[in-house]
Amino acid sequence: PNQLSARSHGRLTFSKMPEITSNVSFNQVAREMRCKWSADNDKASLTACQEILDANLPALKALTGFVSVNRVVCGGCLDFKIIVTLDAENYGAWETAAFAPEAQILEALAAVDGVSSVETQTFTFMTM
Repeated sequence: PNQLSARSHGRLTFSKMPEITSNVSFNQVAREMRCKWSADNDKASLTACQEILDANLPALKALTGFVSVNRVVCGGCLDFKIIVTLDAENYGAWETAAFAPEAQILEALAAVDGVSSVETQTFTFMTM
């Protein structure tokens, strides 16, 4: 029901943003890959998480509809998050492709000694 649709007004054509409700629309969708890292061994697991992100950054930035890649690190709760944002129009194709290269990133994170709680989440994103 919340499909992108095109409307034409004279010579201008624009796409209607997807809506969750009549007053909550969005133009981007983000996919978060996250885990917990350990402070053990001088934060070796955090260093490894960053290396995994660095190795996959070119593939993430090459995604059709790419908007941004953000990395979040919390030293208090030991979170490491990779947030990949695509425009809403192209997100479905990435989902159909199983979010590649997500599987290899998650597998690599899970293999790091000291990393736990490897998870993903999808959410809409809208700059206000």
